Amino acid sequence: MFEKFRRSWALVKASASVLRSDKELMLFPLVSSAATVLVLATFAVPTFALRIFENGFGPVGAIWAFAFYFCQYTVIIFFNSALVGAALIRLEGGDPTLADGLRAARSRLGAILGYAAIAATVGMLLNAMKNRENNFIVRLIGSGLGMMWTLATFLVVPVLVSTDVGPVDALRSSVNLLKRTWGENAIGQIGIGTAFGLITVVVVLIGAGCTVAAWMVSAGLGIAVAVVFVIAVLLLGIYQSALSGVYSAALYQYVTRGETPAGFEDVPLAQAFAGK
Repeated sequence: MFEKFRRSWALVKASASVLRSDKELMLFPLVSSAATVLVLATFAVPTFALRIFENGFGPVGAIWAFAFYFCQYTVIIFFNSALVGAALIRLEGGDPTLADGLRAARSRLGAILGYAAIAATVGMLLNAMKNRENNFIVRLIGSGLGMMWTLATFLVVPVLVSTDVGPVDALRSSVNLLKRTWGENAIGQIGIGTAFGLITVVVVLIGAGCTVAAWMVSAGLGIAVAVVFVIAVLLLGIYQSALSGVYSAALYQYVTRGETPAGFEDVPLAQAFAGK
């Protein structure tokens, strides 16, 4: 386990180095965030205007909720695929552009739509379990299944982008790869999430304190300071998403090809993931 921690941390650092050398990769989660907000607004307006959930979660509400989940997952998976596609080009020594990543995602649009439908269905079921009132056991099981789903699907996007397979086969491949990368998969995801979660909490607390202090001087200054810290939190989220995408691309390349990507020469993964 110690070796898995060491390899995971080395891979995270190398992924961060790739982002520093190719900041254009951060454009993908930035555009993805804007697109998801647009989808949210597109669904939110008619939801409130037509009072779709006024009488509870009926058949119409279920269909509407699935449509929302499907559109959101499509946007997220599409831009994640574009990010991973560009990251794989970078890991092979190339110099990818935004257009290169988008082209890679568009070429796999059919598979992306299929996987988005699967992810939307699973997402709705898991949320229904986790939000089950007065049933702690069901909520606990839902949370556990959600964690398992996250781990099992971590390498789905790299599989979709780099191979000509459908969504079901991509999911099956990701599950199979999990058997060989479970340590680096879990440690990388949890480590990146925890680190950025703690940093975000610190930034929010500092931002709240600075905003209150600035507000005592003037309302305008308080608003300006608050906006600066909100932007900082959003940028942290964008960087985390980009880092996770590069991490998944590098982990996938190691475990499937046994090659050392450009910029990862000091990461001791090749031997651990040699073909078996």
